[in-house]
Amino acid sequence: MSEEHVFSTSVQWTEQKKGTLGSGQLPGIAVATPPAFPGGHEGIWSPEHLYTAAAEVCLMTTFLAIAENSKLPFLSYASTAEGRLEKTAEGYRMTQILIKPRVTVPGEEHVERARRVLEKAEKHCLISASMKTMVRSEPEIKVAG
Repeated sequence: MSEEHVFSTSVQWTEQKKGTLGSGQLPGIAVATPPAFPGGHEGIWSPEHLYTAAAEVCLMTTFLAIAENSKLPFLSYASTAEGRLEKTAEGYRMTQILIKPRVTVPGEEHVERARRVLEKAEKHCLISASMKTMVRSEPEIKVAG
């Protein structure tokens, strides 16, 4: 695999404080100023949502890669994430992202290994590692049955 990858996006303003985000053949995503700001819009992805989601999705994909490489059997992975936007001395900043992954494993004997895989995924998530924002996780591992 190459040592460098380029990911291109484009955004086109549509109206008010809204636009459409795209990337090549990927489906477009409506984006807008969040409703917390003047002229913001409900029900549309904001940069703050996308920023939070980038860290959350990266944790999942990193977990999936490490789980596959370590042959960890698991039945499900789901997560929630919360990005905190705060006014700081430098202005508004995303100060923290808390990700809560939930993994279900087929038996008690896989719980500790699943915990280690999640810890590795958190450590090696390239998006989180690239952010100035503190990103942390609170994993939950369940046993099926």
